[in-house]
Amino acid sequence: MGKVSASTPAENSSPVVLSVEHVDKVFRLPTEQATGLKQAFINWSRGIKGYKEQQVLEDISFQVHRGDFFGIVGRNGSGKSTLLKLISGIYCPERGKISYSGKLVPFIELGVGFNPELTGRENVYLNGALLGFTSEEVDAMYDDIVEFAELGDFMDQKLKNYSSGMQVRLAFSVAIKAQGDILVLDEVLAVGDEAFQRKCDDYFAQVKKDPSKTVILVTHDMSAVKKYCDKAILIQDGHIVVSGDKDDVANRYTLENLKAAKKDARDSKSDKYPTGLNERVPKLRAYPISSPVCSSSDIFRFDVEYQYDEDREFYLAIAMHDTRRGGIVYDTGSNRIKLRQSGHQIAHFEMPLNLFNNGEFRLVASLRTASRERPDAPTEMIAFTNDENSCVFAIRDSRNSEYALLSDRALRIRQVGVSQV
Repeated sequence: MGKVSASTPAENSSPVVLSVEHVDKVFRLPTEQATGLKQAFINWSRGIKGYKEQQVLEDISFQVHRGDFFGIVGRNGSGKSTLLKLISGIYCPERGKISYSGKLVPFIELGVGFNPELTGRENVYLNGALLGFTSEEVDAMYDDIVEFAELGDFMDQKLKNYSSGMQVRLAFSVAIKAQGDILVLDEVLAVGDEAFQRKCDDYFAQVKKDPSKTVILVTHDMSAVKKYCDKAILIQDGHIVVSGDKDDVANRYTLENLKAAKKDARDSKSDKYPTGLNERVPKLRAYPISSPVCSSSDIFRFDVEYQYDEDREFYLAIAMHDTRRGGIVYDTGSNRIKLRQSGHQIAHFEMPLNLFNNGEFRLVASLRTASRERPDAPTEMIAFTNDENSCVFAIRDSRNSEYALLSDRALRIRQVGVSQV
């Protein structure tokens, strides 16, 4: 790889430390195997390549400036990990140019290069050598690595005697404490136990404040993108579809995931009526009117389209499912919604979101009828929306937590006293 000059673009006063210009990457996938030189010659003479080409990345261009915390996101198979391997020099592009300045330290997979028969200390020096550091440079980093991993009493034990959590802590500590100018991380934020994750969180908060350190992060965690990154790109089918604002990138990624989930559900259906629908109720679907990616301060608006032609009393029930944490967050239950117009109709609804932290949710609607014989009996469900025709949406708000469902702004437990025993 070449070295990029310390240019200073007008839009950013910091020098460019990584430049990716019109990069393509193609993999050759074998379609048949020549068993010998003779067969290979025959295939060649007949114009048989014996492989097909798969375009993984096409015309990828972006720049990273010194001090950036730069995110690369995309669904599985989009090409983002291939891009990181190109940046790290593991792959070479078919077309285009990748150049950087300074010491680039790649960590594509934690623990790659660790030897279980060597001690923790020996593995630190081995990893350092693989990353291009001299023994003297590893000497300077060693104490920081051990202190961060909290493994001081175990560094002279063989790695095979470490628990999986200890190995992860050591690998991650080598990754982030390596004294490089550009740190390349692939899906390595959620490591270790809760206490270690808090320590990592504090570390990245410090890195964000260091103008000399540049971090390139590949992750599926959009909360990490919004929390850490200054800029980001979204890769889809080998192309950059969004570049720049981290919130735009994170929200678009969430939206693409929601669309993909609905497509997967739709592709799995083959009956005359989708699951949940029937001849009595051939249409019933819930869908968003508001943006499917909302903040907690939004009022979420959605519609329910239905078709029901019978001349009898009927109702709509709506349940809100938490697809990340599991369970039903809210159900209209006894507050069933009486529908007054039969036929093919669209009912309009809205719901405040200020109670909730970040998450992904699904609104499932069911159409119900009252018993003719016993008006006071529970209603009977005759149709419901499946995964494809339910309303999916996500809440993304920087003020929110990712863990619990309810926001601290909606519910807070406060101490009212203490008694001595």
